[in-house]
Amino acid sequence: MRVLNWMAMYKLNKLHFHFSEDDAWRVEIPALPELTTVGVQRGHTLDSKEHMPSAYGSGGNTNNPQSSFYTRADYIEILRFAKNRHIEVIPEIETPGHARAAIKAMDARYRRLMQEGKEAEAKKYLLSDPDDKSIYLSAQNFRDNVMCVAQPGVYTFIATAVDAFIDMHKEAGMPLKTIHVGGDEVPQGVWEKSPIAQNLLAALPKEKFKQTSDLWIYYWEKVHAILKERGLYVSGWEEIGMRESKVNGNRVMMVNPEFANNEDLPYRLANGGYKVVLCPVSNLYFDLAYQKHFDEVGYYWGGFVDIDKAFYFIPYDYLKNTAVDRFGVPIDPKLLQGKDKLTDYGKGNIVGIQGELWSENIRSAADLEYLAFPKMLGLAERAWAVDPEWATTTDENRSKTLYNDAWSVFVNTVGKQELFKLNYYQGGVNFRIPTLGAKRVDGKVLANIQLPGMQIRYTTDGTEPTVNSPLYTSPIVSTGIVKLRAFDSRGRGSRTVEIE
Repeated sequence: MRVLNWMAMYKLNKLHFHFSEDDAWRVEIPALPELTTVGVQRGHTLDSKEHMPSAYGSGGNTNNPQSSFYTRADYIEILRFAKNRHIEVIPEIETPGHARAAIKAMDARYRRLMQEGKEAEAKKYLLSDPDDKSIYLSAQNFRDNVMCVAQPGVYTFIATAVDAFIDMHKEAGMPLKTIHVGGDEVPQGVWEKSPIAQNLLAALPKEKFKQTSDLWIYYWEKVHAILKERGLYVSGWEEIGMRESKVNGNRVMMVNPEFANNEDLPYRLANGGYKVVLCPVSNLYFDLAYQKHFDEVGYYWGGFVDIDKAFYFIPYDYLKNTAVDRFGVPIDPKLLQGKDKLTDYGKGNIVGIQGELWSENIRSAADLEYLAFPKMLGLAERAWAVDPEWATTTDENRSKTLYNDAWSVFVNTVGKQELFKLNYYQGGVNFRIPTLGAKRVDGKVLANIQLPGMQIRYTTDGTEPTVNSPLYTSPIVSTGIVKLRAFDSRGRGSRTVEIE
């Protein structure tokens, strides 16, 4: 709810609520209680029959903070809170991949009812094929996290979950327009050795369903029908607009013309008439670390993301601002040649940009706030500001000049106004205080900071700088070790920089 208040403050009007994953299912569905017992609890296990395995430091005892979920009442309360702040909540049910928690929960339900002699009821929500011998490995190294799309229980499950969310949204007074149904990272090899999947494939029209991977199309047609019947439209990750094919015997992914992982895929989809929300890893994955340092929280598999990455992202021409790779190494412009540009028609199909804050590696509310701020301010600026001239001009030198001017205005506004306000609103947010830049030149130590408005303090006696240490106002004359830190209006300090 604190996050929703900050979102409202900066007119971020959609909350994409990713509550289900391989590791857990976090929202109560009364008709399917195993989702929030088996699918939530974490502890040591070799078979995941009674609960999910320990992960991300949850420990061996199932009585731990990670073995928790939002009740139906909690979710409705969140919806009402969001609605009062003009924020639409879009829930996500991860399917058919990233679904291990749901699969294991429904396996447990199946075993319970089979023991009670209720075979038909047991199979009603089954998400797996017990005889499946397919061999695959997900991006997170799971071998059993993909729903069997030939299992009728999959569609009963999805319909039941969708109906539950429709009811909760209705009770909260926030009509549901769409549900995000995932679709990402389904690995090669799924369903290949599932008897029921192969039987289904054999029964489908050969002109449309030639190979096992074509069951992907079958699945999304079924899911689309479930949502359409309920007056909802389908939302999903980019893979739902793609399908597997073969070129010279090698597996490739191509845009699926029936639904429509390349750099220009979002533009190709938008140009083709699909509504697209841009959320690239390189600029808008807020769970990525600010910089490579042992004390920085967050990942860096996709690079490093600071407030500038969101600020200089150009929604209508992001290939233009693609200048470095994930490690900051300049990209050869030739690599981007031949990529599709966004057409004037396609611009109308870019319906928004979105910041992602994946939380599996976030261990506290303070860490969440640290990763979100001040990055969120860069997102808000780029989402709502008019497309700047520095982004549209073809004059490279003028673009650089205009960008530097705009960046100067932005960081001064953030550092001197917005962060000052955020230090008081809701008791203050744990935003990241930038690490100082410092170097020794001609025997003097020079320092600067990304965000103006903060005080730079230093010491020359080897001690850690505090709010009472000397204030940096000009280059420091010192031949020994100099330590520097930045401090905000609440007296919180940055990481210390040491110059020898």
